[in-house]
Amino acid sequence: MADVGRKPIRLTRHAADAVAERGLAPEWIEAATHDPDWHVPDPHRPGVERRFKAIAEFDNRVLRIACFETEDEIRILTAFFDRKARSRE
Repeated sequence: MADVGRKPIRLTRHAADAVAERGLAPEWIEAATHDPDWHVPDPHRPGVERRFKAIAEFDNRVLRIACFETEDEIRILTAFFDRKARSRE
């Protein structure tokens, strides 16, 4: 899931399970991680960021990922379609 010049994406076990259970395409996770429509700090977990991406192939529903970025990688903690999020485009 890593492009040249981009930090590699690593999924926690929870995130990998969530992606599989929810049928989330790897390219959607990559897009939300590397090219989010918007992002905000997680209000409950210092250092964790929420990133949001409208997915055209899924009726423009907004995919939300929670991630922790280090110098070497971006660790995905969870991913799901957020029913309350609205695209900011």
